[in-house]
Amino acid sequence: MERTVYHKLLAWKDAPERKPLILLGARQVGKTYILKELGHREFQNLVYVNCHNNAFVETLFRDFEIQRIIHAIEVNYEVKIEPGRTLLFFDEIQEVPNGIASLKYFCEDLRSLHVVAAGSLLGLALSEDESFPVGKVNTIKMYPMTFTEFLLAMNRKQLCDAILSADWPLLHTLHDLLTEMLRQYYFVGGMPEAVGKWVETSDPKVVRQVQADILQTYYLDFGKHGKTMIHRIRQVWDCIPAQLAKENKKFIFGAIRKGARAADYEAAIQWLVDAGLVYKVYRVSTPKYPLKFYKDNDAFKIYLLDCGLLALLSDSRPQDMLLGDNAFTEFKGAYTENYFLQELVGIGDIQPYYYSKDNSQLEIEFLVQYDGQVFPCEVKAEENVKAKSLRTFVTNEFPELSLHGLRFSMLPYVNQQWMENIPLSGIEGRFCRHED
Repeated sequence: MERTVYHKLLAWKDAPERKPLILLGARQVGKTYILKELGHREFQNLVYVNCHNNAFVETLFRDFEIQRIIHAIEVNYEVKIEPGRTLLFFDEIQEVPNGIASLKYFCEDLRSLHVVAAGSLLGLALSEDESFPVGKVNTIKMYPMTFTEFLLAMNRKQLCDAILSADWPLLHTLHDLLTEMLRQYYFVGGMPEAVGKWVETSDPKVVRQVQADILQTYYLDFGKHGKTMIHRIRQVWDCIPAQLAKENKKFIFGAIRKGARAADYEAAIQWLVDAGLVYKVYRVSTPKYPLKFYKDNDAFKIYLLDCGLLALLSDSRPQDMLLGDNAFTEFKGAYTENYFLQELVGIGDIQPYYYSKDNSQLEIEFLVQYDGQVFPCEVKAEENVKAKSLRTFVTNEFPELSLHGLRFSMLPYVNQQWMENIPLSGIEGRFCRHED
């Protein structure tokens, strides 16, 4: 499958000041696959070292003598490692003692060698490991497949190109086809194995089984890495659909269980964030650039990494997702908001915020900081929409900021000067950061 992160990997490969690369991302988003593709396509040979349950690597990093490490790998795998010709790939590097720390010495002592590392829960290891090689590695984040990547997998390249070029008149002409493809994406989501099975079989049951297997793997991870937090991690994870079903989607600890306090669950939420399984969207007090200056650490919303997994976790029936407009109208727009956030993060690592007033109905679902500007974004799942809150926010609440509103809905593109309506299928066209 074609992944847009590949362009970032190529840029890393050719960078003159390149350092060892850590590819971050949740389990099952395709990290191992894409790094192997890089090795096979761009190098004369790929040396793949899987550190999971591998007796050979248990003592490989007993010291940081890089030439000894290289020679040991060559002998064990019967390969020749040559700078400029070889990609050395350490998978599940967080599972071997001193594996992550060794990247510092690859940087200092053998920088000419292309070295990459990945791991299913590497984000957790880096948040806990005091020996992280600060300043000695490059990092790239990888996420589930975006809508356009899904279209490419479905052999819809021309449709993908129309979105990326923001050809709004053409997208309007293709509205029905885009709606059908978007409906499928809501159900399948962006986990590569689920997308692959959908392309191969078009069978909802097969896709749901893949998604169920992924969720089961996550549950096993909770037990393996959560230690005493396992129960609380599961409680947070299982309550996400109910949290998103609320009209006000601010995360409420009391919805986990009666009497729950933030102090009891903050570590569990952070575990899920570090594992890449959820995204935390913070409230801001004012929509000024840079938004991070105005972040309210005590008010946030939580979304899942993948809309397809959210559909399964919510017990949504495949027929309700794939037939009619239920996927867009049910669940109080939670699928659409999750999809919107997933697109933002996936296309450019854009981390949005939101705005709301206490004891008020005024809420802006997302505030997006892009190209030095702040865009208030309203996300609606239907065609019959009104932008009352968005207009009030832009024209009455903060007129001095001259904000330009964006509404994402099933309506075609229209520019009303103070606000643009963008079709939900065209998010990437509006916030496209791909390099030519």
